[in-house]
Amino acid sequence: MITKRKKKILKNEKTKIFKDFAHSPSKLYASVNAVKEQFQDKKLVACIELHTFSSLNKDFLSEYEGCLDKADIPIVYFNSHTIKLKCLPELFPETIKKAFANDKLMVYTDSELLENDLLKMSWDDTNLLMMSSGNFDGIDFNVLAEKLLADS
Repeated sequence: MITKRKKKILKNEKTKIFKDFAHSPSKLYASVNAVKEQFQDKKLVACIELHTFSSLNKDFLSEYEGCLDKADIPIVYFNSHTIKLKCLPELFPETIKKAFANDKLMVYTDSELLENDLLKMSWDDTNLLMMSSGNFDGIDFNVLAEKLLADS
């Protein structure tokens, strides 16, 4: 059986990079807390892609409150084009921030900008957890992981 849950993509002595299929609030909460608990001495950058009908539904977003609180750097990504394709009302970063109720939350709507900002971060004693049922609009997790670890 092949699993997409908490798959370790790449690691070195200072950094571990995970891809997780988590996208529901309960799975997101469990994944973030499990990685943070397992690696308490490391910072955690946790990225979630809002990709499903429910996760992109404004009325459902409040279910995500507290899900990223254990992350040192919590990030939410969504694509406005995906929202249009699913015929859902437009979402705004402010709406996402309010729903997650986390002052540290960073919201991205451009996957290239997200990837570039991740590449600019210091990865010393820091883990990355990328969570989605999608692919952050084409981010190659293996290539990203190689680039991040090459610089750390």
